[in-house]
Amino acid sequence: MPTLDDILEHIGEFDLFQKRAFFLLCLVSVSFTPIYVGVVFLGFTPEHRCLSPGVAELSSRCGWSLEEELNYTVPEQWGHEESFSSQCWRYNVDWNTTGLSCTNPLENFTSYSNRSSIPLIPCQDGWVYDSSGSSIVTEFNLVCEDSWKVDLFQSCVNVGFFIGSVYVGYIADRFGRKLCLVTTIFVSATSGVLVAFAPSYLWMVIFRFIQGLVSKGSWTAGYILITEVVGPSHRKTVGILYQVGFTVGLLLLDGVAYAVPHWRWLQLTVTLPAFLFLLYYWCLPESPRWLISQRQNDKAMKIVNYIAKQNGKKLPAHFQNINLEEEDEEKRSPSVMDLVRTPQMRKHTFVLMYNWLTSSLLYQGLIMHMAMAGGNMYLDFFYSALVEFPAALIIILTINRIGRRYPWAAANLVAGSACLITAFVPEDIHWLKLVVGCIGRMGITMSFEMVCFVNTELYPTFLRNLGVMVCSSLCDVGGMIVPFIVYRLAEIWHELPLLVFAVVGLIAGGLVLLLPETNGKTLPETIEDVENLHRQENPTEKIIYLHVQTEEAANSKCDLPLAQY
Repeated sequence: MPTLDDILEHIGEFDLFQKRAFFLLCLVSVSFTPIYVGVVFLGFTPEHRCLSPGVAELSSRCGWSLEEELNYTVPEQWGHEESFSSQCWRYNVDWNTTGLSCTNPLENFTSYSNRSSIPLIPCQDGWVYDSSGSSIVTEFNLVCEDSWKVDLFQSCVNVGFFIGSVYVGYIADRFGRKLCLVTTIFVSATSGVLVAFAPSYLWMVIFRFIQGLVSKGSWTAGYILITEVVGPSHRKTVGILYQVGFTVGLLLLDGVAYAVPHWRWLQLTVTLPAFLFLLYYWCLPESPRWLISQRQNDKAMKIVNYIAKQNGKKLPAHFQNINLEEEDEEKRSPSVMDLVRTPQMRKHTFVLMYNWLTSSLLYQGLIMHMAMAGGNMYLDFFYSALVEFPAALIIILTINRIGRRYPWAAANLVAGSACLITAFVPEDIHWLKLVVGCIGRMGITMSFEMVCFVNTELYPTFLRNLGVMVCSSLCDVGGMIVPFIVYRLAEIWHELPLLVFAVVGLIAGGLVLLLPETNGKTLPETIEDVENLHRQENPTEKIIYLHVQTEEAANSKCDLPLAQY
């Protein structure tokens, strides 16, 4: 029986219908960007200091500049034996005291030369932020002892990704790609609007978590839907370009965040357009491949004829009124234990899990760390986003010529090395830090995009979905911990997170070399096929293997030709 891929060769593998569907679904990928990395702008922490009652009035009376006000009223760390942050402590003095000098206001409390003898107290009356806009940090005062709440804000969405990946995948397989796509878009957009109107930090985190539960599911449903309606010769390219839609979202997010510097309005601006995607219920058909898997061949054939009509093609007569069948799959229930039962499967699983974790840590981590670098946040974000376009181009040009393994390993090694170099570039050479950081960003972008499709090539058919789901779950785990690595370790030393990323990335590059090359190889159908993949890497070992198999066949009086082996 013919398969859907056979029919797509006649009615168009990537013609007008697929191109239109691809454009529409790429918009879903674009809209996922603010959810994944929006914390850079929503949780931006500007320079701040304790609000000291009376300082503003004294500064106004004395006509101080901002620099003079800070010099006179904010404690300096060098003058105290204890290590502290001047952003979280203030002098324990009453600035409303009358008769304070404009040239040395602290002389009433101590001598200027002995300023360190003035006792310090934590901020009790709030903070003053040097920013014209607003963020969740400035509104809810998520600084000093509450600074970890910014980490939690980002981590909760990744916890939602992790939990939602299981049940959203079930919905897509049980009720269809289109219904899953529309439903998750509606819930994600609704919860995103509720985040913008959250009356407290707690409610904001709850709505953010709900958004995480479904938003990655809508991105994945769009990815699955477009790859299931294009022909096999275009599937990898379409999958890579779908992820480029996320990069376009980075550029749009940066521009919108610059134009709308207030976090509630920014959240509404990037969320409300997602409601337009509900029109996809009428604009996009269900995946015919899914309908075939559900034995709904009549509906599948109607959609196939619709695709042919949209592409200006006619379905050949010998394909009309036939029962489509998908490729035979091994009739076996998948089990998590199958992922680690045999040596090669076990190696593939652990290496892929580590690379998913690495990709998430370095990708999100570099974005967050660059926002803390002290330069122009919007320009730095823009430049680092631009390098993702050549990253996708390099992948498209190399995966079928050089293969998967070496470009993937090189991408990880470049990312890790760039993090190491950036950590030791002096702060006053900001342009060099930015350039090297962008190179690292390009490397980890390549790694992230490659792990997505190489993961599918290293597992047998009956285990493929389970293998991708289990391995990619480490991506969400990485997203949970990366805010704490970036923001907490930076309090010890600003560049310490980069050293962690360097070690993690370099190890990932070495581990990739342990995997077999999958370029030009048939997708494995059984665990035995996976175990035999590495033999194709070593011709000598392959000859020995064939010799052993031939002797076994002779001993068992088997008449099968050598080609069978």
